[in-house]
Amino acid sequence: MSSYEAVTETKWVVTCMVGGVIVGVSLLGAYSSQLWKSRRRNKKPVRVYMDGCFDMMHYGHCNALRQARALGDQLIVGVVSDAEIIANKGPPVTPLHERLVMVNAVKWVDEVIPEAPYAITEEFMKKLFDEYKIDFIIHGDDPCVLPDGTDAYAHAKKAGRYKQIKRTEGVSSTDIVGRMLLCVRERSIAEKNHNHSSLQRQFSNGHSPKFEAGVSAATASGTRISHFLPTSRRIVQFSNGRGPGPDSHIVYIDGAFDLFHAGHVEILRLARDLGDFLLVGIHTDQTVSATRGSHRPIMNLHERSLSVLACRYVDEVIIGAPWEISKDMLTTFNISLVVHGTIAESNDFKKEECNPYAVPISMGIFKVLESTLDITTTTIIRRIVSNHEAYQIF
Repeated sequence: MSSYEAVTETKWVVTCMVGGVIVGVSLLGAYSSQLWKSRRRNKKPVRVYMDGCFDMMHYGHCNALRQARALGDQLIVGVVSDAEIIANKGPPVTPLHERLVMVNAVKWVDEVIPEAPYAITEEFMKKLFDEYKIDFIIHGDDPCVLPDGTDAYAHAKKAGRYKQIKRTEGVSSTDIVGRMLLCVRERSIAEKNHNHSSLQRQFSNGHSPKFEAGVSAATASGTRISHFLPTSRRIVQFSNGRGPGPDSHIVYIDGAFDLFHAGHVEILRLARDLGDFLLVGIHTDQTVSATRGSHRPIMNLHERSLSVLACRYVDEVIIGAPWEISKDMLTTFNISLVVHGTIAESNDFKKEECNPYAVPISMGIFKVLESTLDITTTTIIRRIVSNHEAYQIF
C-alpha cells in the first residue's frame, strides 16, 4: 500500500469514528430527552385535600386554599354538608348549593367533594387515599376540636399524611357576622337619633366603634374590628399576573361586591363568557356609603378586591373604580362591552340624573345580563338578622 493510500484510509477511519461518535451522542441525547419527557409525563401529581364549611366565603378562605394548592399539584376540596355544620357549629348562613358555587369558583381549586364530613374519620380517610388518590390532608394552624373534645384531624396526623398552613389573621365568618349585627344596630340607632355616622369608616381606620346610650359594648361581644392591612405582595399572590392580548374582547362590570356571594360569582361567570378578558371595577368605600347608606360596606375596599380577585372568572380588577364610566376610561382600558346584572341592590340607574352607564349606552356597548341567582348583599344580612341568636354562637 502506498503512503497516499495509507493516509487516505486513515482519514476514512477517523471520519467514521468521529461520525459514529456524533451519531451516538445525538441518539443518546434524543433517548435521554425522550426518557425525561416520559418520566415527567408518567410522574404522579401530588394531590392534596382540604375541607371546610366555607360559610360566607371571604378572602381568608381563599388564601387558605391558595396556600393548600401550593403544597401540591392538584387541590381537592371537601365542602361540609349543612347537617354536619348544624351538628357541630350551628346553622350555616349560606346553604350547601351556594357554598359549592363559591368553592368551585376559586381559581386554586381543581376538584370539589360535596357533603364532606366535618371530621376526618378512618373510613373517610381511606376513601380519600384509595378513591381520590389523596397524598396529604391540609388544615390551618388553628385547632379544630369536635364536640367530644377530640381533634378532627387526629387520624390524618397519626397516618403521617397531614400538613399545616398558616391561618389568615384579621377575618373570620364570626367576625363578619359581628360586623353585620353591629352595622344593623348602628343603622337602627342612627335612624332613631338622625345621626348618620359611618361605622364602616371606623372599621377601615381601626377605631373602636362608639355606642349610643342603651347599647353596651357587650352587644358587640365577639365582634372584631377589621385590622386588614393590604400589601402589594398579597395582591400579587391573588392576581393572575397577566394582561389582555392586543386583540382581546374586554368585558367590564362594576359594583360594590360586598360580602362576596354566589350571586356575584354567577354574574361574573356570565360576563366572562361574553369576551376574552373580564375587568371588574370595585367601588370605593365612600362611593358604596353614598349609594347604599352609611352602614355599608361591611367589608372594606381591599377585602372586597381580594375576594373578587380570587374568582377564576376574573382576569383583573380596578381597585377603587369610578362610579361613572367615562369615554376616557373605556379608551384607556380598551373596553369592548360594559355589562350589569338584573339582580342588584339598586337597578334605578337609568332613572338617575347622572346615569353612570350613560356613555357606554350611547356608544351601543352596554348590555344587561339576566342574573341566575336572586341573591344580594342585603339577602345575606337579612339571613343573619332573622336568626342572629343562632349565628352568634359560632
